[in-house]
Amino acid sequence: MANGRGRRPARGDLRRPLLPGTGPLAGVSPVLVFLVVAVVFGAGVILGGAVGALLLALLCVGVAALLATTWTAMSRPERLARALVLVVLVLVTIGVAWR
Repeated sequence: MANGRGRRPARGDLRRPLLPGTGPLAGVSPVLVFLVVAVVFGAGVILGGAVGALLLALLCVGVAALLATTWTAMSRPERLARALVLVVLVLVTIGVAWR
């Protein structure tokens, strides 16, 4: 897998796709995904209560599913960082549910 200069991209090369492929999410714009996640997160935090907690719980399920599917393709520090994001999201969800 050469990048245009005849060399393989380094593991930390930010210009290469994270997981190249033709899966169901391959054609989805990362900007669109970011905006949807930001809007759902914001709505969950602003609304609070059961509705907000439900929105945030849906995000938790999505993050957990992505983490589980990409687990083998990630290095140990990447796994740790993404698992930490999931833990923080779960804690925020619990905090919103208690409001």
